[in-house]
Amino acid sequence: MSRHATHSMRPRRIEWPTFWVAFAVYGGFVLLTLNYHVLPWWLVFALGGFVVAWHGSLQHEAVHGHPTSWRWLNELLVAPSLWLWMPYRVYLKLHLKHHRVPDLTDPLEDPESYYVTHNRWARMNPMLRVLLRFNNSLAGRLIVGPFFAVLGFWSGEFRAWRRGEGLDGTAWLLHLLGSAVVLVWVLGVCSIPLFEYLLFFVYPGISLTLMRSFLEHQASPRSQERTVIIEAELPFALLYLNNNLHTVHHDRPGTAWYRLPAIYRNQRAAFLSSNGGYFYNGYREVARRFLLKSKEPVVHPSHS
Repeated sequence: MSRHATHSMRPRRIEWPTFWVAFAVYGGFVLLTLNYHVLPWWLVFALGGFVVAWHGSLQHEAVHGHPTSWRWLNELLVAPSLWLWMPYRVYLKLHLKHHRVPDLTDPLEDPESYYVTHNRWARMNPMLRVLLRFNNSLAGRLIVGPFFAVLGFWSGEFRAWRRGEGLDGTAWLLHLLGSAVVLVWVLGVCSIPLFEYLLFFVYPGISLTLMRSFLEHQASPRSQERTVIIEAELPFALLYLNNNLHTVHHDRPGTAWYRLPAIYRNQRAAFLSSNGGYFYNGYREVARRFLLKSKEPVVHPSHS
C-alpha cells in the first residue's frame, strides 16, 4: 500500500464536547446581545465577560489542534473575534512559542511572561512602577491588567513594524474580517454603542482571562516547578476549559480539555510532586491570598 493511501485512510478526529462549548459560547453571545437593552447592567457585565473569556479558552483549544484534525476548520470555529484586540494567528504563534521556550517566565524569551528585566525597571517611570506592582495583585490584574495587555501587545506590534520586521498581514486581515462580523452584529443589529460593548463585554472578558493566567507560572529556579495546578471550582473549570490544571496542560499540550481532569486525578500525587507543590485550592484561595497583595516582585530574579 502506498504512503498516500495510508495517509488518506487515517481516521479523522472530531471532538464533539468542544463543539458543544462553541455552540454555548456563540448562542450565549447572541442571546445576551439581542437582549442587551432589557437586561440589568450588572448581569450583562458578568455574563458578557464570561462569554468573551470562554471564547478565549476556545481559541486556546484551537491553537492546540482541537476540536478537529482540520486546522482551517478549527480556525474558522474561533474566527469571530469577540474581544477584538488580538489576531488569532498572532496568538497561535506566540502561544506555541511560549510552549517551546526552555526558560519559562524569562521576559526576554517567553512571550507570555509578566516579569520585566532590571534594566527596564531602572528606566521606568515611578508611576508605571506603582501600576505594575498593583498589576501583580489579583485586583490589579483584573482592573488594570486588560489595559496593560492590550497596550503592551499593540505597542509591541508597532515597534516590530518600526524596526522593519513587518506585521503578519494575513493574520491582521483575517482578524479585521472577524472583528467586522462581530461589530456589524453588535453595533448594527443589536444597536449596542461601541463604548458599552468594550465596557460590558471586552474588558471583563479580558479580566477573567487574566485571572486564569495570574498564577500560571512563577520564576522558580527549577523549570519543572514553574507551572501551577489550581483545582478550580465551577464555573471556573468550565470557563477555563481545565487550563487551570496548567501543569497537566504543559505536560500534555495536545490533550483535549475534557480529558485533563481524569489524567490529573489518576496522577495527582505525581503532578504535585513534579511541580514542587505549586498548588492552589481554587480561585477563592487565590483571591483570599492575593486580592490586594502582590504575588511576587515584578523584576525577574534572573535579571535582578
